[in-house]
Amino acid sequence: MKLEIAVVGADGAGIAAAEGADRIELCSSLELGGITPTQGLMEAAVERVDGRLEIHPLIRCRPGDFVYSAAELDTMARESRHLLAQGASGVVMGALGVDGGVDFLATRFLAEAARNANPEAQLTFHRAIDQSPDALAAVDMLIELGFSRVLSSGHAATAGAGLGTLERMVQLAAGRLQIMAGGGLTLRDIPAMKRSGLDAVHLSAKKTVSTLKTGAISLGVADGADPTAYQVTDAEAVRAARVACG
Repeated sequence: MKLEIAVVGADGAGIAAAEGADRIELCSSLELGGITPTQGLMEAAVERVDGRLEIHPLIRCRPGDFVYSAAELDTMARESRHLLAQGASGVVMGALGVDGGVDFLATRFLAEAARNANPEAQLTFHRAIDQSPDALAAVDMLIELGFSRVLSSGHAATAGAGLGTLERMVQLAAGRLQIMAGGGLTLRDIPAMKRSGLDAVHLSAKKTVSTLKTGAISLGVADGADPTAYQVTDAEAVRAARVACG
């Protein structure tokens, strides 16, 4: 079973490569659910992994919902083009309509923009599918649109809780679309995912670091949280996930 790690920095990309991940989802601001990484980050990640794994940047121009304006779709098409030109193996994208279902036209626009930039680009539909009314109903649409895989928690708060739906997605896809489990995934969940025939698992494998000192001034953190804290990729967690995936 393939292992994908979500990383937000070149150091994390290097750790994922060193510990045996098959690919990374490269993004920024993971605490916001992830947004598109910069071209500088993409360049640094490509250099750090040195061909040892695939890099799939997230194409998401802002946090929040997945209902996009024409200008936002144009922005994301441009982001795909630039990041694929820098060496990405594929991109992670998707759009929803105002009714909550997968927006066929908007998603097709994004998919075509990526394929125009690189006909061999792999396309992953992200967890917007878990905000749609019916994750199962979207499978055939994604196959029609030529997607390689979909990342989902099985329409549940966590992938472990959504395992039953993930299994049904695997059966419905019948090898035409890879089903990758992610969202609140723990190491304990991986054996069951493997037994259920999932193609891959996705996790952030992160830990929080801090340089907090007494009297640190908060810069926009209004909830009393540590203003110096940030998340990094945990090598031990990636290593353990690799073992669990086999």
